[in-house]
Amino acid sequence: MVSEFGEFLEEYKVIGLAVAFIVGSALTTLSQSLVNNVIMPVVGIFLPEGAWQTATVKIGPAVIGWGTFASALINFIILALVVFLLVRTLIRDKKPSGKPARKGKRGGLSTSAG
Repeated sequence: MVSEFGEFLEEYKVIGLAVAFIVGSALTTLSQSLVNNVIMPVVGIFLPEGAWQTATVKIGPAVIGWGTFASALINFIILALVVFLLVRTLIRDKKPSGKPARKGKRGGLSTSAG
């Protein structure tokens, strides 16, 4: 049963997934700190009283809290950019060195340039 569990961990790459989850969690914390402690205080200079987290816009009876939304949006953009750069780097490393086969006019694979 222990060897079967080891095979399960290896086959489904559970250890790698766990490491990715932990690193992703740490990256989220780091990104939130960057947004909350570096980027948004600079934005706060341009807001009255520098209170970006509680910044709101009142439209009739509705009060829209855009400060926390802006923080979450910037945090998302940073995380998306990091994931994009990682995936792009990994895909570039795995691309085959030769040219990929092209589809011919009839849908079949063709290796000719025409």
